[in-house]
Amino acid sequence: MSSTAEMEATGGEESPDVQGAAAAAAAAEPSTSGHRRTYTKPVWSLLEEAAQMKTEGNAFYREKNIRSAIGRYHRSLLVLRGLDSDVMTSVKGFGPETPALTPEQEALLRNTQVDCYNNLAACLLQRQSVDYARVQEYSLRVLKWRPGDVKALYRAGVATLEMGDAQTAKQYLIQASREQPNDANVRKHLQRAEEKLNRELQKEKAMYRGMFSSGPKSSSREGIDQTNRAGEGV
Repeated sequence: MSSTAEMEATGGEESPDVQGAAAAAAAAEPSTSGHRRTYTKPVWSLLEEAAQMKTEGNAFYREKNIRSAIGRYHRSLLVLRGLDSDVMTSVKGFGPETPALTPEQEALLRNTQVDCYNNLAACLLQRQSVDYARVQEYSLRVLKWRPGDVKALYRAGVATLEMGDAQTAKQYLIQASREQPNDANVRKHLQRAEEKLNRELQKEKAMYRGMFSSGPKSSSREGIDQTNRAGEGV
């Protein structure tokens, strides 16, 4: 399996929304037959178009043209939204009816979506100012459909760690390390997560030591003073 530092040949997508899904539906070139709107463009043609855009995005990524790569992945996902029943159900009435996909078409749609989301997360990590919340979002989308995806586990771990949740990040990175035990990037960030958790534990222990070390001593000192004062009174 390739290193997590490499770009996957297949990618991820960005958050679907009602307007985006409706726009994707319109882009699918609907025609009207009676009262039932249908697609004039074959489903396979749309799937191939999305796959081609993803391929172009991969080429731009290899050329370090991150901006153009991101644009291609988003365009690919936009086309796929019009075919995705999970998305189009929420915008029923805004566009043509979603055609029923064969198992092969459904598999190609999901694989292209997953690949685009994965690659979008990789692109975002290349930027000078990284939106870790978006990286996490895209990576979790990949894991929803492809739970054991090492690249998504790694990126989810990195993003979650940068967002301050070392415990959850550690879980993602442990899963990634089981699949790629020799990957230097996975090991590095797993060590970072463990070090952060250890610092937090030591800080917590020090806090409790401070709380319990001062209380009993002051109570004991107060008791001794009261005894001495009582003796003096006698």
